[in-house]
Amino acid sequence: MVIYSERVRAARRNRRYLTLVALVALLAVGWIALWFYASGKAEETIAGWRAREAQAGRLFTCGQQTMGGFPFRIEVFCERAGALFREARPPFEVKAPQILIAAQIYQPNLLISEFAAPLTIGEPGQPPAITAKWSLAQTSVRGTPAAPERVSIVLENPALDRTSPAEALLRGRRLELHGRLAEGSVARAPVIEVVLRSEKVTAAALGAFGTAPIDSDVSFVLRGLNDFSPKPWPQRFREIQAANGRIDITKARIQQGDTIGVGNGTLTINPRGRLEGQLNLQVAGVEALINKVLAATGQRGGVGLTLGLGLLGGNAVVEGKPAITLPLRFDDGVVRLGPLRVAEVPPLF
Repeated sequence: MVIYSERVRAARRNRRYLTLVALVALLAVGWIALWFYASGKAEETIAGWRAREAQAGRLFTCGQQTMGGFPFRIEVFCERAGALFREARPPFEVKAPQILIAAQIYQPNLLISEFAAPLTIGEPGQPPAITAKWSLAQTSVRGTPAAPERVSIVLENPALDRTSPAEALLRGRRLELHGRLAEGSVARAPVIEVVLRSEKVTAAALGAFGTAPIDSDVSFVLRGLNDFSPKPWPQRFREIQAANGRIDITKARIQQGDTIGVGNGTLTINPRGRLEGQLNLQVAGVEALINKVLAATGQRGGVGLTLGLGLLGGNAVVEGKPAITLPLRFDDGVVRLGPLRVAEVPPLF
């Protein structure tokens, strides 16, 4: 009887082990099936985004595409990546050695991409005109191609250079761009919120204003779009102008050295595609800003102009520092800070 009981208990243990093995095997098969299903959905989403961009005149290609990431992630490797912006004037193409697009198995509609440097920009069939490098370049896109919800771009230690003649165009510690659907829907009257941030950025295009590092945090809202179907941005700006839409600058903070400017305001687009409107700024350390404006534009003023602006602007405080209030006006694209002409913004279409 003892021997028989031992055999029964052993048989029961074996059955439990076999059941456990079967359950593990079933779970493994189910997980593999789920991974392949999710990877298929992720591939469909990527293909959908490419098709959406193609409708807007932006053609994305891969020299070779492979899948990976099993068991917990879905990874798409795009070797010899390229993009042709055929609607731009003139058209240009962008090339990168590799792009990694990743999604979690449980969230295939959130795509996170990392780009390998260097990235080159140039006219189709011509040598690269611009080269970009970074320590990290990452984008994230949430939603589906038919209903995008949010997009983010982050660059760490970006460096942008012109190849001929050789020139450093941009340097910085960090650049960020975030956009999201704030109101409405993709199909009807979308309101788009955009946030731009920079840390320690210098830019040759800003002339005397871009020689010292700039920190910025700017938020604005685009109102007046018909929809958010695929189309070039100049066409979107035409829609905003035709609908008497506007660009609401809800928050702006820019710092360069001891100069800090904060403010908000509203801009519109005139029939010529140029900006109109005003931002109300409070500026601490305005003397340094005025000196840069005078140096960049060749205008005269100096100490007398600073004192005059101080009397006109009144007293204010920015982050504990004495400041003055000044209007930053946009008149047919011409930008004026008080009486000083600062710059001219090119047409948006």
